[in-house]
Amino acid sequence: MRIISKISFAVWSLLFVKAYALAQGLPPGTPITLDVLDYLIFRVGTFFVSVSAVLAVIFIIWSGVTYMYAGDDSTKVIVAQSRLKSGIIGAAIIFGVGVIIQTIASVVTLDFFCTVRIPIIGTCVY
Repeated sequence: MRIISKISFAVWSLLFVKAYALAQGLPPGTPITLDVLDYLIFRVGTFFVSVSAVLAVIFIIWSGVTYMYAGDDSTKVIVAQSRLKSGIIGAAIIFGVGVIIQTIASVVTLDFFCTVRIPIIGTCVY
């Protein structure tokens, strides 16, 4: 029964792939420029860093509350301390990745190599 299902899946997938491959009249695409790439890198990076930073803060707060409620139980105190250490290390990694993403975005758009920037115009004088 498995062989029959695998063969039928292969046949159906080949038929659908062939039908989509012969599609005509596709709309022309728009090129991706450096400005679009910069905007995309910036937005995706900002989203991930923001969400990760919120999660890191929640994790650190959770470890603090666990530490307060630990009382005399040494195992709960050790767990809370390790959770706090992990949250701080995670937050440092998150913000390090944010710096790396911003550096890559500025290298792609050539803003990284700008020596003098005119703030009123917003252009770079090399």
